[in-house]
Amino acid sequence: MYGKAFAPEYQGALTALSVNSSLTDVLAAGTEQLASAERAGRHGEAARSGLAVAEAQRRLGRAEEADRAWKASYRAARTAGDTAAMAWALWSGGTLARQRGALRLARRLLGLAADLGERGGDVVVRGYSLAGLAETGRIQGDYEAVGRLHERLLAEARRRGEARHTVWALEGIAQMHRNTGAYDSAYALFEEAAGIAARAEDRRGHAWALRGLADVVSVRDGDTGRALDLLTEAETGCRAMKLSGALAYNHKMRGNVLYRAGRYAEARDLYEQALAEFRAMGEPRGEALSRLGLAKSLARLGRDRTETAAELSELAGVLEGIGLMHARKMVARAQEEFGLAGTQADAVAEVDAGGQTRTVPQPPAVAQADTGTQTHAVAEVVR
Repeated sequence: MYGKAFAPEYQGALTALSVNSSLTDVLAAGTEQLASAERAGRHGEAARSGLAVAEAQRRLGRAEEADRAWKASYRAARTAGDTAAMAWALWSGGTLARQRGALRLARRLLGLAADLGERGGDVVVRGYSLAGLAETGRIQGDYEAVGRLHERLLAEARRRGEARHTVWALEGIAQMHRNTGAYDSAYALFEEAAGIAARAEDRRGHAWALRGLADVVSVRDGDTGRALDLLTEAETGCRAMKLSGALAYNHKMRGNVLYRAGRYAEARDLYEQALAEFRAMGEPRGEALSRLGLAKSLARLGRDRTETAAELSELAGVLEGIGLMHARKMVARAQEEFGLAGTQADAVAEVDAGGQTRTVPQPPAVAQADTGTQTHAVAEVVR
């Protein structure tokens, strides 16, 4: 039913690159092709080579370099009059913005990318951009708003036999099930994603699916050994492709598994490792979640209650500032766990009980959109 996974973000002279190509190899090839295209004045090729450079830098955790690369790709695409390439550059920029915790900017760029993908006749970048919007809403915890979009994208991916997007959608839906306590359905979805990814040779998707399975096995079954084995298998794939972000999240999850098992000193060490990795790549969401796990581990190891209370209160503010609703609830639960529930926890509970939700904006209607207006809308970002 599903063919081999492919990487549509590797374009132009780089289409021979695999979804499993080492990111250092992608960066080297992309940089070489970009320089060649710029020397020859081939702006369209420069845009597409620059996209690969931007994505390699982003996945290697080099946020500043990735930021410069996607903007340069967009400018080259605009000069070439290549609407689809402009859309791909905006998708890369929106994905990077989400990774850096700038969720409002992420939604803006991804919405524009989806619309330009429609105008440029590139259904793949439109689909990727809609998926980015869905993922942005999901990590915020706004499951009701994005659940239907995830299901729609899953159905479309299944119909087209696109393994990589099917895996992505299954993992997103599985994560929402896991976070709402539906562990059995979460496990089944992660398991299906892992199987499809393995058959399609999608190492990145397989690593994320294994991480999800490890989480469920740990929290539902209390099977620490199997969870750690799954994470070790996933880590092998992350290291083979130099997936810095996925590797950091793998280490954070290993900390979660060890914490649940009462192995607090080991958990502390893993959270410290993940925290350093997230800080090095400028990933605020992962940094905050690692700090939360570290604060809980230190509390279990005898840290002063006043220090724990202060850190948890600060983290609640950080996560609220990023806009992560589910993570704010995690802080409230931690405060309750250590008998520190008070003003901050009550405030979080009040917001949740009030039923506040954030809707994930759909891309602008094609009939009403104006390419000139869209170009102007990102001009202040792409300089």
